[in-house]
Amino acid sequence: MDSVWTKTAQLPSFQPLREDIKADVLIIGGGLAGLLCAHRLAQAGVDYALVEADTICSGITKNTTAKITSQHGLIYDELIRKIGMEKARLYLEANQHAIRQYSHLCRHIECDFAQQDAFVYSLDDRRKIDRELEALLRLNFDATFEKDLPLPFPVAGAVRFAHQAQFHPLKFVAGLAKNLRIYEHTKVRQLMPGKAVTSSGTITADRIIIATHFPLLNKHGGYFIKLYQHRSYVLALKKAPVFEGMYLDENEKGLSFRHDQDMLLLGGGSHRTGKQGGNWQELEQFAKQHYPRAEIDARWATQDCMTLDGIPYIGQYAKHTPHLLVATGFNKWGITSSMVAANILSDLVQGKQNPYADVFNPSRSILHPQLFLNAAETTLNLLTPTIPRCPHMGCALQYNKAEHSWDCPCHGSRFSKNGALIDNPATDDKRM
Repeated sequence: MDSVWTKTAQLPSFQPLREDIKADVLIIGGGLAGLLCAHRLAQAGVDYALVEADTICSGITKNTTAKITSQHGLIYDELIRKIGMEKARLYLEANQHAIRQYSHLCRHIECDFAQQDAFVYSLDDRRKIDRELEALLRLNFDATFEKDLPLPFPVAGAVRFAHQAQFHPLKFVAGLAKNLRIYEHTKVRQLMPGKAVTSSGTITADRIIIATHFPLLNKHGGYFIKLYQHRSYVLALKKAPVFEGMYLDENEKGLSFRHDQDMLLLGGGSHRTGKQGGNWQELEQFAKQHYPRAEIDARWATQDCMTLDGIPYIGQYAKHTPHLLVATGFNKWGITSSMVAANILSDLVQGKQNPYADVFNPSRSILHPQLFLNAAETTLNLLTPTIPRCPHMGCALQYNKAEHSWDCPCHGSRFSKNGALIDNPATDDKRM
């Protein structure tokens, strides 16, 4: 179950921490968000250190579909209604700025960077497309309507964003990370104000950034109720049609398409972690029907933290933790969101104003319908009298037949058949 990225890239390795150290800023988590934070701080001449419990990009980053886009579904009509015109404009601007930054960095890193148009389509609801186009017009963004797509089915219409991009994420990371101050195989065992105790040394820092996909601490910020996790699946198909552009169904249960070299990356089969979904079987059936000559070169799955309102949590971890910051809840758009996080957090730790910080403030209102769905899911699973249980908060685990793992429907922790930890927020293996 290796992605095409892990098969075709070699990442640099780093030594574990072996002594007590000090740094102005400690970054916990060696995924793309943490690495971009480190890069931005290094550029600014800030003293920092990054620790990763395993190896860099060994979690979610290696399993992305690597679309670099500000088109995060049909979201802008909804954002205008929920948070207003100005904040919706800032959200779009923050992500467009992220695309430009990737374009600049990728001039110096060989990572198969390619400009592509992005499309979100609807199979049967032209009105959704029209509303989104109207919202983007109000935001002064040049999006266009499209009807004829190179997909094996008709659509009611699509919204096109020109000049978006795609790349090879691990080739990018290999070029970005090689000169950064990173300690691998260094697990944080205890976190205190201004101090992190790891498996092999203590790090003292003025400010700490938690970029661990799902935040480490339950006692601050309420992330265990503000987030849930979602799994989705990808097939890399050889001998399938390869076409330009990146395509996504506006329906959460729909499909996504993009090419990589001579392969078509087909995504879908999604479901809440710990629940049933279409997984690879759904994708295989689609490929068999529409691309009968195609051959599966690779298959993999990924997991995304989903927020209550569709906007990432980037900024101060909680209202009363001024020196503790977080980046999480990227809602399936981790590439641009990681760059947005690096921009905001690198400014905040330097005491600078950032024009986008308020939009992504983790302490914004939690009064959204998803809050009550999360609470109901947690309550139901806590009351389910089965074993095994998740060591994170005690929810009942569900067996995932497609991936042969034990998954937590409450917060998304995952474990192998033998109980080894696969995905956080749990921090330890589960005894089976």
